Amino acid sequence: MNSTLPLREEALPGTIPLTPLSNFPLTASPRVRYAHILSHIQPIRRNKPLCGRYSLICIDDLGNRFRVFDPMMGARSRFNIAPASEMPVIIRPEKNELAVMRWGLIPRWTKDVRTAHPLINARAETLAEKPAFRSLLKAHRCLVPASGFFEWKHEGKVKTPYYIRLTEDPIFSFAGLYDQWHNPEGVTVSTYTIITCDANPLIMPLHNRMPVILSRQNEERWLDPEPVSPGDLKRILVPYPAGTMEALAVSDLVNNPKMDDKRVIQPRDSLTGTQTHVLE
Repeated sequence: MNSTLPLREEALPGTIPLTPLSNFPLTASPRVRYAHILSHIQPIRRNKPLCGRYSLICIDDLGNRFRVFDPMMGARSRFNIAPASEMPVIIRPEKNELAVMRWGLIPRWTKDVRTAHPLINARAETLAEKPAFRSLLKAHRCLVPASGFFEWKHEGKVKTPYYIRLTEDPIFSFAGLYDQWHNPEGVTVSTYTIITCDANPLIMPLHNRMPVILSRQNEERWLDPEPVSPGDLKRILVPYPAGTMEALAVSDLVNNPKMDDKRVIQPRDSLTGTQTHVLE
């Protein structure tokens, strides 16, 4: 089953008894079987997420930006990407390829998706120690295209969302890892996680962690099939320079995963008439 499927977000009930695929009608398509498996994955745990929402805008530019032959022309931009969404990632089996995978990594050795808790983030400092990530460092590194990400500033009981982006690059990439889970009936579920590191001075007032944003030079090294050394990891998986980023207070609309249009990234003053606060 190819992992390249239309972008969509699946419901995650997580408590429905899993009907064996062998009981499915013989006419059930691979896509139906795939959706059936996804519907039984446990909900994403959202306790203190490190990077729990991001955006991908100007998606038609993916082909040129990442040198992929089939850049999913015509797919719509996503402004409020939540865990369990299926989004494009860049891999390099031989040359750069675009594949659509589900955000929230399920290790290949997982026996039952009903008990799996998808991993949306991976700490850069412990990648080589964690069983779920250690083997993926060798040959399952990927780029996660993005245009920005969200973090929330906590002031008492008030949580203000901020949209963080690069000032001179409308599309960049997070460092990611991916895996493929297979069941006995031949269904493959491809998933990915976003690597995080210590926050830079811009992000620190919002959160002590941030996603690893790769420079274009480090994108090449991250996709290179040659194994990465401990020295490579220390050099690549670092906070992005704060001077090339900005953080804008935005509407609370982003709190609703179903809100997925440009209003969620518009500065707060353009929606409410209040002053936009930019972290510097």
